[in-house]
Amino acid sequence: MSGIHTSLALYDLRDGIAWITLNRPAALNALDDALNDELGRIWDRFAADDDAQVAVVTGAGKAFCAGADLKTFIPKWEDADLMAPRRNAAMGIAGGITRGRHRLTKPVIAAINGHAIGGGFELALACDIRIASDRAKFGVFEVRHGLHQGDGGLVRLVAVAGIGVALDLTLTGREVDAEEALRLRLVSQVVPADELLQAAERVARVIMANSPTAVRSAKETILDLIGRPLDDALRLETINGYSSLGDFSDARARLGRFTGK
Repeated sequence: MSGIHTSLALYDLRDGIAWITLNRPAALNALDDALNDELGRIWDRFAADDDAQVAVVTGAGKAFCAGADLKTFIPKWEDADLMAPRRNAAMGIAGGITRGRHRLTKPVIAAINGHAIGGGFELALACDIRIASDRAKFGVFEVRHGLHQGDGGLVRLVAVAGIGVALDLTLTGREVDAEEALRLRLVSQVVPADELLQAAERVARVIMANSPTAVRSAKETILDLIGRPLDDALRLETINGYSSLGDFSDARARLGRFTGK
């Protein structure tokens, strides 16, 4: 087991799973510049760590993530120069997992233990699989504060749940509980709060039982297919799918284990 421990975020690697915990519970894990920077270092560590196959992201305390820390976010942008939005476009929030480090090919699971609102909702949507505690809450609360999503929230909300849901949640800014989130396809499952991390680990273990090369190629391909014309998408899928087989050694070994049962 290896780990990074700071006052802002935790990284613990256990048996192939990187457990990443936002650790500002007193601030409901709101994202300020320091936490964003720490998460950037953690994502780089996860990407480079050959022993880490899957990440599980959660929050300390009662919230998953309350979004941007408005006490620092609003003054920062009030005082920004006109080029600041262009500089910001290169890297999103939560260490860039929403934009900038979003091409990470290793799977990322969100274990949503409580409120995922504003930028915290955007962080959850940037993860590949979302599992919610029955205490989880979701909401596009930015509109309540004179803002709207700017870190992939609109793009991913449309892709995950459709235009109708994206318009509903974004224009109303209403809160969505875990069961409605499941109905809206925002999450793949809802579990009791005390079973959340075990449920996330089970999904991680299922992923890890598959070929890492195939899993990462599949994720990369899915990201590459978004927005492409049909013919281009079909061509890209077949090139990536067949090339992911590599030298067939892994495929042959897995087939041998399957046929030997």
